[in-house]
Amino acid sequence: MKIKLILVLSILVLAIAALIFLLSQQIITGETISEETVKDKYSYTKAICDETHCQDYEIVCEGNKTVKKSPITGLVPHEPNWQDPREESIIQKEC
Repeated sequence: MKIKLILVLSILVLAIAALIFLLSQQIITGETISEETVKDKYSYTKAICDETHCQDYEIVCEGNKTVKKSPITGLVPHEPNWQDPREESIIQKEC
């Protein structure tokens, strides 16, 4: 009888501890990521060219600030008199 009582109380204590743990995890997760943080971060790809080469970059933004530019391809050569066919607004686009 004594063993059954100890077993039941142990299971009850473990169940309550697990419930508290699971509820606290939801609260922490919900507070960690706010919508404001998520909507201000984004990235896009863009070819950046000079007189002789182009290279694709991943541009990472936070709001209207460029946080990181990472090359995602090697240099691609083009002809010396090459004209970029993209509109100037696309070429100059920033975050």
